[in-house]
Amino acid sequence: MPSILFVCTGNLHRSPLAAAFLRRLVLEHELQGWRIESAGTWTVSERPLPPEALSFAQFHGLDLASHKTRVVKSDLLYDFDLILVMEQGQKEALQTEFSEVRDRVHRLSEMLDGASFDIPDPLLFPAKRGRILDDMLSVIERGWPRIMKLALEQTPGQS
Repeated sequence: MPSILFVCTGNLHRSPLAAAFLRRLVLEHELQGWRIESAGTWTVSERPLPPEALSFAQFHGLDLASHKTRVVKSDLLYDFDLILVMEQGQKEALQTEFSEVRDRVHRLSEMLDGASFDIPDPLLFPAKRGRILDDMLSVIERGWPRIMKLALEQTPGQS
């Protein structure tokens, strides 16, 4: 069963929305058994999403009402075939601190051919929050073929 973990800083906007959106793509492609979750590198566990994130999710038909934040830990990372982060600093930190999963960690933007850029934290740019999150969902949609390929390649017994 392929498994993908999205990671951002606070697990309050980007990663939970990315996970929910990818779960929907998996369902639309009638794939079974995929595990898609999210976590944050710098967060407090068990926090609910802020109202603006819930509104954005609802607008896009995603239900995140029950989401609670979760901190990245080694046992969590080791459970996933593919780890998609939002920023280069997150990628470097995870690859350094958890070298065993080094080859599984990619920036989300790397799922697009020839691309490599950070998806900024919407908390730092409140006026651009919607645009940042819409762009992120577009990256996931356009990067779907590569996401699927990498997840399947990393899954034991798949390839």
